[in-house]
Amino acid sequence: MLLAQIEAFLSVAERRWVSDAATVLYVTQAALTTRIKKLEQELGVDLFVRTSRGMRLTAEGRAFRAHAQRAVQSLAEGAQLLRELREGRVGELQVGAAPAISTYVLPLVLLRFQTAFPNVHLIVRTGHSEEVLELVLREQVQLRLVREFAASGGQEQPALRGRDRPHRRSEPSPRRAAFDRGRRLATERLILFDRTSSYFVLTSAFFREAGVVPRGVMELDNVDATKKMVEHGLGIAFLPYTAVRGELAAGTLQEVGVAGYEPVRRSIVAIRRRDAIVPEDLIEGLLSAVRRDELER
Repeated sequence: MLLAQIEAFLSVAERRWVSDAATVLYVTQAALTTRIKKLEQELGVDLFVRTSRGMRLTAEGRAFRAHAQRAVQSLAEGAQLLRELREGRVGELQVGAAPAISTYVLPLVLLRFQTAFPNVHLIVRTGHSEEVLELVLREQVQLRLVREFAASGGQEQPALRGRDRPHRRSEPSPRRAAFDRGRRLATERLILFDRTSSYFVLTSAFFREAGVVPRGVMELDNVDATKKMVEHGLGIAFLPYTAVRGELAAGTLQEVGVAGYEPVRRSIVAIRRRDAIVPEDLIEGLLSAVRRDELER
């Protein structure tokens, strides 16, 4: 049973005249008649009776018509779904991200993405950079969002610039202060978070390059705990701007410049397997939401 046969049957049933149905389907009357006869042979029943007023459905034809209509409609809906999947308007997007990104960047970004793509089901998995990379390689997530410093392999899509700066507790008269790296940094306790994070590597490299040994080092496992320690005056920390902008606005943390160093700017990039099939519209939609988040800061 072919789709062309079903369409021929429905067209004749609607218009009653073979000539009219053939015109609509852009086939000859002979070709249309052949399709209907083959369909009747396959079904083992007569679907039409020829009359002076055209083709009239038999009882079997009337019973079959509703099923034929549902079949054609279902196929049309399936074809439409495939088009929407190809264009990224429906489907599923699996995203993996490091804890700092998933906590401080993704909520608003995904809200905007979901507004633009309401029929796309989002799945977010959180892990450290290497863990998320493994998820990509095992095809358990389609995209990996990570800061540029931690990116390796795969295809990268530039998105935004993050600002990573040292922060310390506000003093009674908060002011932006630049301090000499050789004297002041050595008097501060350094608070680090998450050895597997690229921030740990970045901060350690900074102190090695500066030739400075901090007064002490405290290691924690997450950003929030680190912020609390800094708020209580227990030391300084290099934290992503996205994680502390609320505290900076509230005055519980103070941004401190380091003499001779510019703020580190790190892009968030989207990485996928080279052979992964991800609609470009979905990638661009997600990155557009990320760019907008940066522009509004």
